[in-house]
Amino acid sequence: MKVADVEALLTTQNKLRTLVPNFTFNLGFSGKFYHTEEEDAGDDMLLKHRKEFWWFPHMWSHMQPHLFHNRSVLADQMRLNKQFALEHGIPTDLGYAVAPHHSGVYPIHTQLYEAWKSVWGIQVTSTEEYPHLRPARYRRGFIHNGIMVLPRQTCGLFTHTIFYNEYPGGSRELDRSIRGGELFLTVLLNPISIFMTHLSNYGNDRLGLYTFESLVRFLQCWTRLRLQTLPPVPLAQKYFELFPQERSPLWQNPCDDKRHKDIWSKEKTCDRLPKFLIVGPQKTGTTAIHFFLSLHPAVTSSFPSPSTFEEIQFFNSPNYHKGIDWYMDFFPVPSNASTDFLFEKSATYFDSEVVPRRGAALLPRAKIITVLTNPADRAYSWYQHQRAHGDPVALNYTFYQVISASSQTPLALRSLQNRCLVPGYYSTHLQRWLTYYPSGQLLIVDGQELRTNPAASMESIQKFLGITPFLNYTRTLRS
Repeated sequence: MKVADVEALLTTQNKLRTLVPNFTFNLGFSGKFYHTEEEDAGDDMLLKHRKEFWWFPHMWSHMQPHLFHNRSVLADQMRLNKQFALEHGIPTDLGYAVAPHHSGVYPIHTQLYEAWKSVWGIQVTSTEEYPHLRPARYRRGFIHNGIMVLPRQTCGLFTHTIFYNEYPGGSRELDRSIRGGELFLTVLLNPISIFMTHLSNYGNDRLGLYTFESLVRFLQCWTRLRLQTLPPVPLAQKYFELFPQERSPLWQNPCDDKRHKDIWSKEKTCDRLPKFLIVGPQKTGTTAIHFFLSLHPAVTSSFPSPSTFEEIQFFNSPNYHKGIDWYMDFFPVPSNASTDFLFEKSATYFDSEVVPRRGAALLPRAKIITVLTNPADRAYSWYQHQRAHGDPVALNYTFYQVISASSQTPLALRSLQNRCLVPGYYSTHLQRWLTYYPSGQLLIVDGQELRTNPAASMESIQKFLGITPFLNYTRTLRS
């Protein structure tokens, strides 16, 4: 920016403050590009008036964070930018940052979030990419690793749209967007709107200033909206007060969206995601299937968990909020992605209210295997399981007392009753799974047949999964 551009920025900000209480431009900085000769005077002018604006850090050299695989190297880049800010008196206490090109924000790059927190104490960021760029009206927020991620809207200005008369489709297209079109509707339909455009749009013929001043004036003329501006942290807190259901993310498969794949680390691969899940319920024979499948040369189970043994319990526990990087670390990189079958078994998935939706979002093409036995037998087996593990409730109450307990009985007794009975509500849980997965991707294994003729059950499972080579379990289980 040149000196005149900075003066225009200040003038427009003051105008907008008469229309929008507390309106303040939030400027991003990458210290490496300070004083590049052509615009040195403009840089100095910005810094002279630095306290008139809010500021947020970009990366030091505007590099994309997902290209940094080492957290310490990424943090070093941030420290360079922070040192630049401190040397030039740029405020660094807003708790907000933006990653170049949305890199690392979504899909999640764990190293970015960790470095942001350790170097800057970041509490808020924003992106256009969650869950996808388009359609824009479906963008949502989420919280990851203590950082609130807000949905950012598109204002229609980009690095190649810096002149009014050269706007794609003609200047009337931009004015149409402002005066009742896309940009107007974005603000009208979203209680909280965040826009970001490049500094070049505030120089040249100052298209950014024209756009936002025109938008605010049109909104005030034709609506009764009361516009106001909040700093990033209070804004994020307000957003999640309005939309508390968005606190929990819904992880998507990065390889299903080209934009997401482009800003995802090249060291990561969707081949490490499982092709099928064994979902339970507990005490029906899922551990036996897990063992039998592990005998097949083309099938590989997830690595054991230190706390939950052969079960990862990702989709229905706090582990889900650790992100898909954490999940994929439980699987090897397959030697042949087309013929190798990765899987996991978590028997508590079957009766979970959240797992089918979460599973379908990340693994939409995965096949689902469930094992069903007589629900009464399953309930009694769970009761005996708890007795064998020293559960004081199971030791102090008979099975009949557990399953017939009323709502006035102690909480611990009702909790055991739920774990005995609720997984056996098969039709309820199956209907939930079939809401998110087509029936052709779901296999119900007869638990009684699995006990009496396991080889026949394993043949059915192999056919369902399409595994090759076909393993003769009759011979394998005898040897």
